[in-house]
Amino acid sequence: MTKIISSVLTGTLVVGLVGCGGVQRNPGRIYMPDMTYSRAYETYASTQDLTDEGVHFDHMPVAGTIARGEELPFPYAKDASGDTTNYIASRQVKDPLSPLDSADLAEAGRLFNINCAICHGAKLDGNGPLWKDGSGPFSAHPAQLVGGAQYMSMPEGQMFYSVTYGKNMMGSYASQLTRKQRWMVIQYIKAQQTASLPSNKPTPATTDSTGTKSRI
Repeated sequence: MTKIISSVLTGTLVVGLVGCGGVQRNPGRIYMPDMTYSRAYETYASTQDLTDEGVHFDHMPVAGTIARGEELPFPYAKDASGDTTNYIASRQVKDPLSPLDSADLAEAGRLFNINCAICHGAKLDGNGPLWKDGSGPFSAHPAQLVGGAQYMSMPEGQMFYSVTYGKNMMGSYASQLTRKQRWMVIQYIKAQQTASLPSNKPTPATTDSTGTKSRI
C-alpha cells in the first residue's frame, strides 16, 4: 500500500514539474472567449475596410427599421460619391424638437463644446484648436458657423444632414451623438447665430453734451 501511495505521489510530482517547466505557448481552453478577447469598434471605418477583427458601429438603425424611442428616420439617405441631390433636398426638413429650455440649451452647448468646438471653436467662429489662426494641424479653415454668410443662412435640415453623414473634411457624428442630440446641437448653433445678429445686440450707451448717458 505504501508503495502504491509513493508511486502516485511521485507520478503527481513528475507531472507537476513537467507542466510548470518551459514556456507555455498554448493558453489552453478559454471560457467565453468573446469576453476574454473583445473586439474594438471601428467607428470611422466603412464595412468594406473592416477585417474579421473589427466591428463597425455608426449608431444608425438597421436599414428599414426605426430604433426604439426614435421618431421617423431622416428622410434623405447619404448621397453617392459626388452627388448632392439629397444634400440639397434636405433643406426642407425642419427641426422636430420643441424649442429647448435653458437647461436643455445648456446641455446642447456642452455637447457642442465636446464634439464640435475643437474645429469650429467655442465661439463658433471656425477658430478651434485644430485651426488656431492657421497655426494648427488643419490645412483648411473649419466652417465659421457664426458670422459666415453661407452657414448663417444654412437651413437646419441641411445642417442635420452634414452632422449625420459628414461633409467635406468633417466626418459623420452619428456614432457620437444620438438623433435627438444632433438636433439639440443644431438648435444651439441656430440660437447662437440669432444672438449674433445686430438687431439682437444691446444698443451701446452714448453720452451727450450735458454728460447724460442715453441710448440710441
